[in-house]
Amino acid sequence: MLVSFIFGALLPLASLAADISLQSLRFSILSEDGSPIRSEPISTETLPSPALSVRTSDTLRVTFTITDKSSGKGVQPHQTFIRMYDPITKEEGIHPIRISSAGKGKFDLSMSKPPSWLPPTTDEPLDVSLIIGSFKYNPVHQKLFHLVLPRSQPPPTSPEEVHYHTQPEIQHTFRPEQKIPNKIISAFFAIATLAPWLVLLTLWLNIPHQTPKLFSSEILPFVVLLGVLEAFLVTYWVKLRLPQVFTYGVALSLVTAAAGKRALSAISRWRGA
Repeated sequence: MLVSFIFGALLPLASLAADISLQSLRFSILSEDGSPIRSEPISTETLPSPALSVRTSDTLRVTFTITDKSSGKGVQPHQTFIRMYDPITKEEGIHPIRISSAGKGKFDLSMSKPPSWLPPTTDEPLDVSLIIGSFKYNPVHQKLFHLVLPRSQPPPTSPEEVHYHTQPEIQHTFRPEQKIPNKIISAFFAIATLAPWLVLLTLWLNIPHQTPKLFSSEILPFVVLLGVLEAFLVTYWVKLRLPQVFTYGVALSLVTAAAGKRALSAISRWRGA
């Protein structure tokens, strides 16, 4: 809000600044031909009663003089605004007022051509106030009167407006917790996985065989690489991803194939000797 910004910027200097006063504060409602319909001075203590009412053909005029409270001389503040605020809809319109070097200010509002800064109006009165800001004087926010203006057309609706309204609460959908399979089923598949090794170990222990060259330099690398390849497949089952298997598996398979070819050549040579 512009009002909060002005007062927030000037508050640190408030303790060192002097005071200003509003003199000759007056409003006038003029008809289409310029004759006064209602004209009264504005008190800084009480608001005019009843509320001011301005028709489509009328003009509202507010005049005042800003003076130094101690010396009585005219003051030209840095910023002066008139504010019209609808306490029901919370809409507001703020317009700057030019102040002369002698401190005199005048504001005219012609309802024959309503300005674009006016807030949307209803049958309810607007709160009209004067805002004065200066780096040499304490800020002033003076309430002036309640004002009833002709009902305005509803403001145009922007296609983006719907994005600034309250939206439905986002309902997050989380993946359900992973269910641990039954221990009996897990044990069954673990045994099924180890069964080929159990069969191989049983056959190895029960079938007569001789491996005199198992630890030779031609055979041992192939056997070791076969074990590494099997461990690699187990690792893939546990934590590796398929692209990693293709990358590392191809290289390991080529080395194992080369070692196997070397081992077969050595066995063929030994048998032919």
